[in-house]
Amino acid sequence: MSAPINIERYERDFPSLQFLAPEARILELVMANKGRLNAATESMHRDLALVWRAIDMDEAVRVVVVRGEGSNFSSGGDFDMIERMMNDEATLIRVWKEASDLVYNLINCSKPVVSAIRGSAVGAGLAIALLADVSIAADDARILDGHTRLGVAAGDHAVIIWPLLCGLAKARYHLLMNKPLSGAEAERIGLVALAVPDAQVMETALDTARTLAAGSVTAIGWTKHALNNWLRLAGPSFDTSLALEFLGFKLADVREGLASAREKRRPNFDRDKTE
Repeated sequence: MSAPINIERYERDFPSLQFLAPEARILELVMANKGRLNAATESMHRDLALVWRAIDMDEAVRVVVVRGEGSNFSSGGDFDMIERMMNDEATLIRVWKEASDLVYNLINCSKPVVSAIRGSAVGAGLAIALLADVSIAADDARILDGHTRLGVAAGDHAVIIWPLLCGLAKARYHLLMNKPLSGAEAERIGLVALAVPDAQVMETALDTARTLAAGSVTAIGWTKHALNNWLRLAGPSFDTSLALEFLGFKLADVREGLASAREKRRPNFDRDKTE
């Protein structure tokens, strides 16, 4: 019998996240930020970047199920973090490195990851939802990259994974136009693996995790590793997108994008750039 998962260690090392062990060999990772649709604070962003290394090394964990607390997955980066990135170079540089580590550490984690997507999944939260090996969305989930609405390039995860999942035409449409899509539509175009009624998301995710946990560790882990070479091939494109996204945090458009988001209005990017 395998050793139990040491939840206390995860809670100590990654205090901004919540952890459960619903069954033997299954780790449940929960993003929680009450009242903010589980937006990623600075500490959560850091923990989401590093936790995959710990999971990769943990022999007690065979599968991870990741979800948001309550009825939403995650609304992306917290506005306060974004403002600090705009105004403080040290924060910008640190978060850029974390954003890169989040993507590559998740890709390189040997354990299969199942995402249970309910409600809103945006930005950095969406990166985890779609980079998961098996993504299960509620039919009425709201999936949105959100970067161009904020006034920065679609970095995070979009360039490395969207064209592979749903094709370049659909990736261009949704990323350039900032068009949201439902979980049902995401399944139709191949962006997620499966869409089910909202009430069935978690049980479907756990059923999937049980199947993976009962399988051959080497067969599943090595298949994941080989499949993710498609993502590694797209690494240079991702690195470019991330660099351009973070360059955008020093330009005027992101200030208008953030202000409009806080004021719940449409952004006005159509202005004289020389003013």
